[in-house]
Amino acid sequence: MLVSAEEMLTKAKAGKYAVGQFNINNLEWTKAILLTAQELNSPVILGVSEGAGKYMCGYKTVVGMVNGMLEELGITVPVALHLDHGSYEGAKACIEAGFSSIMFDGSHYPIEENVEKTKELVAICKEKGMSIEAEVGSIGGEEDGVVGAGECADPEECKMVADLGVTMLAAGIGNIHGKYPDNWAGLSFETLAAVQEKTGTMPLVLHGGTGIPEDMIKKAISLGVSKINVNTECQLSFQEATRAYIEAGKDLEGKGFDPRKLLAPGTEAIKATVKEKMELFGSVGKA
Repeated sequence: MLVSAEEMLTKAKAGKYAVGQFNINNLEWTKAILLTAQELNSPVILGVSEGAGKYMCGYKTVVGMVNGMLEELGITVPVALHLDHGSYEGAKACIEAGFSSIMFDGSHYPIEENVEKTKELVAICKEKGMSIEAEVGSIGGEEDGVVGAGECADPEECKMVADLGVTMLAAGIGNIHGKYPDNWAGLSFETLAAVQEKTGTMPLVLHGGTGIPEDMIKKAISLGVSKINVNTECQLSFQEATRAYIEAGKDLEGKGFDPRKLLAPGTEAIKATVKEKMELFGSVGKA
């Protein structure tokens, strides 16, 4: 069954490793991530953007698909189903649909409004035993229509939001969604350390895990990051493997179009990407 992300992230914080959040877009991606997590005995968070939720026919469909896979595949590792960069309305919809975790991204609101809306959602999530992530300081780049300028969060504002009782906090430290440009200045570890000092034992979240050098990932974990989001890297590996399969003409073999064959190489590529990240984050064997 789906679980809140609270226990897995508390353990990660204490154990100095991070749990990976891997975004899902369809059945194949979900199956690949769950099987890899089970194989590596790693806890995992399945991220769903609002756009991906609409694409997969709505949040109730996503919940039904994931719950069905947990049972049919015999998944025993902890799995949280998490709304990624959710709006206020989207967060409420996912709570009703049966998600076990949500992120409310109120970073584009004035801090007072962000606090007010986050406080309301925290109360609902506590009542239902769900975990909730909040964001302070927008994450750079664009992901599924959510655009951020890559701000560094104000540690005092981070404390203000953390004190509301959220489970985890995403603080902007110069990270961005998508591919990192050649002139990227890198993560602001000074900001991360200051946020950690203000928020204490609260698990911190690093968005935009694709393209961040391994040494920066490891340093971020040592400074309190307990959850790292990966999406673009899975997209790129899936795209590359699928394109290679088509260009080789293998999709033309046999009779008719078989999506199971066409999508198989991309699915295997996602498994490899997820395995690589779980090993880097140190979550293998921590279920």
